[in-house]
Amino acid sequence: MEPPIAATGDGAVGRRTVLGSVAAACLGSIAGCVGDEGTANAPDPISIDAEHACDNCTMAVGNHPGPAGQSHYEDPTAVLDEDRPAQFCSTLCTYAFTFDQQRESEPVVSYLTDYSAVEYEVDDSGQRTVISRHLEADAFGDVSGLTMIADSDVEGSMGRTMIPFGDADEAEEFQAEYGGDSYENDEVTQELVMSLMN
Repeated sequence: MEPPIAATGDGAVGRRTVLGSVAAACLGSIAGCVGDEGTANAPDPISIDAEHACDNCTMAVGNHPGPAGQSHYEDPTAVLDEDRPAQFCSTLCTYAFTFDQQRESEPVVSYLTDYSAVEYEVDDSGQRTVISRHLEADAFGDVSGLTMIADSDVEGSMGRTMIPFGDADEAEEFQAEYGGDSYENDEVTQELVMSLMN
């Protein structure tokens, strides 16, 4: 299993501690979680400019439906050419970038669109069923508190996606209506992400 995106929030310290212990025992099968240092004062999410190019795939973030993401690094220049949070057009790009960069740096915190925090719409009037895009700062939730519904009948910018919910009951209701599989952040692997991107 690959490491999850590092996160903060209630219960996250316990999760990192447990994951760290498992990593040591399994010789790196789970590794790279951000330690306690620096996460207590993790930066808040930012609003993403619709014109911003995704830092993983370069697509304009605002030109596509579905969840977006952002990752805040202690030293952003270790993974970007600029001193700013990494910003992404999709949940999948958020995870893919994190897995790709984990040898250089782990994010202090990552955020994804929290569909429990917004008034979202599912549009099935076109050739595919898609979910609305929300780029304002208060639409984002810390990955440690989100439940992802993966590979449902509802798509995002990359087609198949993982749709995050801060309320587990709302995630279950969405899954009951649109199908898919449920994952917590620490269950998301690089293999899962790549399977959804193909």
